[in-house]
Amino acid sequence: QVQLLESGGGLVQAGGSLRLSCAASEGSVSNKIMAWFRQAPGKDREFVAGISWAGDRTHYADSVQGRFTISRDNAKNTGYLQMNNLKPEDTAMYYCAAGRSSVVNRRSSHWDYWGQGTQVTVSS
Repeated sequence: QVQLLESGGGLVQAGGSLRLSCAASEGSVSNKIMAWFRQAPGKDREFVAGISWAGDRTHYADSVQGRFTISRDNAKNTGYLQMNNLKPEDTAMYYCAAGRSSVVNRRSSHWDYWGQGTQVTVSS
C-alpha cells in the first residue's frame, strides 16, 4: 500500500509561483509512475502532468505546457510540481497520484494511489 501526502499549496497572485510536493508516507513510489491532477469546483478532475518512474519522460496538459515542470527524487520518495506564471484559471485542488503501470495515462481512473489534495488559489 502507498500513502501519498501533498504539500505546498496556497494563495498566490497571478504571475507568481508555487512548488507542490508529494511524499510517500507509506510504501515506495520509486518504481511507480507519478502524476498531478487538479479539480476545480463543478468541474471534472483533469490531468496536469505525469512522469515516468525513472524521471526520463514527462507529459503535460496543453494548458500548463511551458509553465509547469514535474520532477521526482526517488531517493527521497517524493515527487514535485513546479508551477510558474500562475493564472487564475489554475485555481483548483491539486492531487498527486501514483500508478503501477509503466505508461502515463491521462485518465484518472487508471491511477492506483491518490493523495488528499492541496489547494492552489491564484488571485487576479
